[in-house]
Amino acid sequence: MLTRRKFLYTGGLATAGAAVVGGVGFAESDRPQVTRINIRLQGLPNEFDGFSIAQLSDFHYEDRFSVVPIRKGVELVNGLHPDLIVLTGDFVTVPMGDYHRSTAYRFAKNSGPCAEILGKLQAPAGKFAVLGNHDGSSDPSYVVHALHDNGIPALMNRSLPLERGKARIWLAGIDDVLEGRPDLAAALRPIPAGEMTILLAHEPDFADEVVFAPVHLQLAGHSHGGQIWIPGIGAPWLPQLARKYPRGLYQIGKLILYTNLGLGTIRMPVRINCPPEVTLITLRAAAF
Repeated sequence: MLTRRKFLYTGGLATAGAAVVGGVGFAESDRPQVTRINIRLQGLPNEFDGFSIAQLSDFHYEDRFSVVPIRKGVELVNGLHPDLIVLTGDFVTVPMGDYHRSTAYRFAKNSGPCAEILGKLQAPAGKFAVLGNHDGSSDPSYVVHALHDNGIPALMNRSLPLERGKARIWLAGIDDVLEGRPDLAAALRPIPAGEMTILLAHEPDFADEVVFAPVHLQLAGHSHGGQIWIPGIGAPWLPQLARKYPRGLYQIGKLILYTNLGLGTIRMPVRINCPPEVTLITLRAAAF
């Protein structure tokens, strides 16, 4: 028998298919939108109250489709004048059908033109990145060097302080969980106990491990929000480690997680009810 959920799911897919045929899904994939959120963090130094972070993710650069929302995303971010910019991975795409470890490195070359566009991002506290699973399964060292050459350090299992006056918080990043060599302990080791820490980690569901570490906020991507979002049902498909926390803001124990919907697409350059996203996060000191 056809259950109500299956009926709604099938109807949603049919509607999504019609939208693709009608061109709606293609048009939406070119129109990044700004999501503005305030995140209150217990113990945030007063000097960082109002500190803004722009997050971009999942670029999947190619010169026909994704290049358009990437360029628009850069323009949007620079118009927002954030204090800090973070890029949470997947600068390139390794197609599933073409994946072979011995040849996947050739897809890393797309990180060059992608990083060149992202190099135009401007923020007084800088711009920093971590790699995603597609970067990790191509040639991660090539991707890291392309980013570095355009003024974007990649935080590979390391952290650095962000300072305002005599106060500081920490920005940490790990190598990709699925395709890299993540070492959360190494990334957090330089951080003194009790100091505010923001972690960049591509896969959002890794939060279930991060919650046991001294991290206050995790910023992730990876899911694309499914690219197609059926109201009342969700995404027809989500990748591994993005099925539990696929989009938006979550409270997981003491940890706050935000999953960005990304700018690019994979498989098809289509988004429905799931536009490309630029996130502007404003940190706020939590009242005791």
